[in-house]
Amino acid sequence: MRIATSMLITAGLVVTLAACSPASPDAGSADCTPTPSGKISDAVKVTGDFGSKPTVVFDSPTSAKSTERSVAIKGDGDTALEGDTVSVQFSIFNGATGDSIPGTDYTDATLTPFPLTSDLLPGFVKTLQCSTVGSRVVGVIPPVDSFGEAGSTASGIEPGQDIILVADIVSIEAATPSAAPADPPLPKANGTDQPATEGFPTVVLADDGRPTVTITDAAPPTELKIALLKKGDGAVVPAASDVIVHYEGINWNTKKIFDESWARGKPSPFNTAQVISGFTKALEGQTVGSQVIVIIPPADGYGAAGQPDAGIGGTDTLVFVVDILGLG
Repeated sequence: MRIATSMLITAGLVVTLAACSPASPDAGSADCTPTPSGKISDAVKVTGDFGSKPTVVFDSPTSAKSTERSVAIKGDGDTALEGDTVSVQFSIFNGATGDSIPGTDYTDATLTPFPLTSDLLPGFVKTLQCSTVGSRVVGVIPPVDSFGEAGSTASGIEPGQDIILVADIVSIEAATPSAAPADPPLPKANGTDQPATEGFPTVVLADDGRPTVTITDAAPPTELKIALLKKGDGAVVPAASDVIVHYEGINWNTKKIFDESWARGKPSPFNTAQVISGFTKALEGQTVGSQVIVIIPPADGYGAAGQPDAGIGGTDTLVFVVDILGLG
């Protein structure tokens, strides 16, 4: 979705840049005990101001036994607790190769909310939880706390490879225990099958709902196109709302998958106001339980700049198949 932003060091290298001072210790708060730092996370050198894209240098490959968390910049704002949603700018790297993985571009448009719940990768929660607003934190995340032994083809993470996360904690939305709990998300879209729409790729579903998408060699449409594959009878997705979805993104031009939640083995939570406009338009107004297919031209995607880290050129058209599994 937001493929994003991201990051860049040459594979397997140690860049000779000025290193920042050692990460500051973080005692957390009375309500939160942070994940401890380690030799690997302390050795990740991060320079640059909070809120701007950092320069990140580390020796690769890394091989963390458990998630390590260090603090490069210590903020003095509120502390992120379990269940809160933190809005962050972030950069990610493959710990084995040093390659960048899409993150954010440190503009208001790419500020990303992460709910500190079981819906997020455990290593991300361990890195972000107990951080204070204004902090820049570094997480070295092993497979056991990320994509396991399967890795993630869409993210460029092979089995056994660490993830390096550098995140700026911009704001926190505290959990509201008094609110009524949201319905648990569906395992897959359970709506009524809809007739195929002419001009769209074909979609075949596995038993677990994972799609196989076949795109013809025809030229893609030049305008945004949205169709329903399944019509759910759940709640309507409001504007700028938190949703839980499974999704697969394919580049029409290259026929390659560039991102998918199914490969990670769990659905993804995000806010519909925090993704590319074509994805927003595809989901808002739909119903939980629905499966949507959307064809997104560059104007509603990543524009003329594309997303080179994800293999998306400035003229590439995108296709997403999305299962809307829940709200909140």
